[in-house]
Amino acid sequence: MTPDVFHNKSLPVLLILVTVAFIWILLPFYGAMFWAVILGILFAPLQRRLQLKFGWQRNLTALCTLGVCLLIAILPVIVIATLLVQEGATIYKNIESGQLDISGYIAQFKHSLPPYFQQLLDRFGMGELEGLREKIVKGAMQGSQFLASQAFSFGQGTFEFVVSFFIMLYLLFFFLRDGAELVRKIRTATPLAEHQKRRLQLKFNRVVRATVKGNLLVAVTQGALGGLIFWFLDIPSALLWAVLMAFLSLLPAVGAGIVWAPVAAYFLLSGAIWQGVVLGCFGVFVIGLVDNVLRPILVGKDTKMPDYLILISTLGGLAVFGLNGFVIGPLIAALFMSSWALYVETQPRVQLP
Repeated sequence: MTPDVFHNKSLPVLLILVTVAFIWILLPFYGAMFWAVILGILFAPLQRRLQLKFGWQRNLTALCTLGVCLLIAILPVIVIATLLVQEGATIYKNIESGQLDISGYIAQFKHSLPPYFQQLLDRFGMGELEGLREKIVKGAMQGSQFLASQAFSFGQGTFEFVVSFFIMLYLLFFFLRDGAELVRKIRTATPLAEHQKRRLQLKFNRVVRATVKGNLLVAVTQGALGGLIFWFLDIPSALLWAVLMAFLSLLPAVGAGIVWAPVAAYFLLSGAIWQGVVLGCFGVFVIGLVDNVLRPILVGKDTKMPDYLILISTLGGLAVFGLNGFVIGPLIAALFMSSWALYVETQPRVQLP
């Protein structure tokens, strides 16, 4: 075997080994790196506009863009997460002390149903609510206990959180400053035709912006509107319900209606007619229309995926990657579709007789 042949075969092996080792040592901070990349893509247009308009040095424009990102995207999330953990702890204490009587609400809801529906529940073996009460109370206790425990675990993991947070900010600064150069290097090393690399890069940027700027902004808007109407109607734990509606808004065919619709039905059946009517109308004509109005503007038609694919990829990403999976799942699904579309285009067309 000649030295050239040995070199040609050993270099790819070496590249694979060092790449795997590099990824392995970065895994503890993959979340910080992932969000640094995502935020870098989202705020890169602002960085370029500042650079073109004011002609500042790249360090200064990157620092200004980082400050805007910190105020708009990062600090609000930290504040809401802190308030949510505190509210979860309060709910857990109220359930444990009996101040929040969930079983009483269930019994009141059952007795407020018309006799026909009560008989229907009895016929299907659902009239006895003791088991249902226990399950709902247990689930509420576990959920609120989880949120309450996060306050303690957050205190224990403060150092790790702070390190990850500053790693993200540090990387985000350099991604904003040197992002264009990094993209050029990655495109040069990618073994594809130039038009294929350009198309994949364009698709990646569009999907990131559509997923984060589009889907997450729609979800935040629906959650905020839902929390606002819950607060107006004096429904307890409005912030917790708002966050839950925001998460459910990310899932097609489910949406925030799975939260506000049962509450509106409970109001109507329990005699609180005006609260039920207000919540129902607000949910249908305000919260429900946000998706139809904002999503086409923020996402666009060229990045739209089938609803079933968004649902499966979002749930799968959540199961595999945790909270980051809300973005990673649809992103992988979109790149999967784009890669296979490129492959199909490169195949010779078969002429049918």
